[in-house]
Amino acid sequence: MDIIGLLIMGLIVGAIGRLVVPGRHRLGLLGTMAVGVAGAFLGWWIGKGLVGVKFHDHLWIWATIGSILVVWVVTALTTRRLRFRR
Repeated sequence: MDIIGLLIMGLIVGAIGRLVVPGRHRLGLLGTMAVGVAGAFLGWWIGKGLVGVKFHDHLWIWATIGSILVVWVVTALTTRRLRFRR
């Protein structure tokens, strides 16, 4: 897959990840693309390391799962709400 294809796939799976994870996301277009590309790499690592499948077998599924995980972590790290108030 070339760089342009990776960026387009990152944008698509990043947008899907933002739709699935609840909450307010303070990511722009480039942030969504970065989250999607990072999620694709995370999905590749999960799919290859834990499950033992080749990345191109289920490319979009593993990339979307990785993107959801990355969006969840980014949202958890950037949200400034107090959970335990007295």
